[in-house]
Amino acid sequence: MAALVDADWLAARLEDPATVVVEVQYEPDIDDYSAGHIPGARHVFWKDLYWDPREREFLTPAQAAAVLGGLGAGPDSTLVLYSGRGQFATYGYWVFKQLNGHADVRVLNGGRGAWTRAGHPLTTTVPEVTPVPYPPAGRDRDDATRIYRQELLGLVGDPGTLLLDGRYPEEYHGERVKPGTGPDHGAERHGHIPGAVSLPFNSLLDDTFTLRPPGQLEALFRAAGAAPDQTARVVAYCRLGHRASLLWFAMRELLGWDHVRIYDGSWTEWGSTVGSPIEKEAR
Repeated sequence: MAALVDADWLAARLEDPATVVVEVQYEPDIDDYSAGHIPGARHVFWKDLYWDPREREFLTPAQAAAVLGGLGAGPDSTLVLYSGRGQFATYGYWVFKQLNGHADVRVLNGGRGAWTRAGHPLTTTVPEVTPVPYPPAGRDRDDATRIYRQELLGLVGDPGTLLLDGRYPEEYHGERVKPGTGPDHGAERHGHIPGAVSLPFNSLLDDTFTLRPPGQLEALFRAAGAAPDQTARVVAYCRLGHRASLLWFAMRELLGWDHVRIYDGSWTEWGSTVGSPIEKEAR
């Protein structure tokens, strides 16, 4: 089952009621959806789609079932995610498939741009969505691909662990906590986890926000020392977790490497917590 699909694959299945398409909004004040979206696509801001509404934690299987059912997706539906920024779709893949066990989740490579470049139309019509039953799975969330701060503290400096920082270079080098030119907030300190290697998430994408071919991806990861024959384990992090999910998705789902986990607390937690070591020098 291909985790990453192209526009023609989706177009061939768009009329199938088992296919549920969701456009993931990546900024609360940027609404690309209203200007035109893939026909039938639902529209949800990423934090509302993936996070517990009361705490900084991911949905449980019961919550995920309620969210998906509300979007018209049942347990047997094919959930196709796309976004104006690819990492918000891979974040959803990780949350719904890996953590919460929805069987069939796909990411549209290149998002809306790939859809229009392939000659497929957009629409401004908002679909009428009928909620469907989605019985809770009756199991706990599968957190095996997550790593928590306390465990990570014990791996800093471990020769068998590669820490992979997926943020922009200015964040990694300690020039900013939050990318861009706006208010610089999101953590108390600047820098990166000691020993971490910089591999900006957008280096995995071309200028159309399309994931690069597997051969190019492998070359990038090998240059960082992240291949299974180079290190026993990889921990990917960023600022909030969604950029790290793109690194995880490329390694795990596209290259078949299963030695990677996500530190989803990322710099927001690490850079603000007493007792977390940091460094700022380049590496």
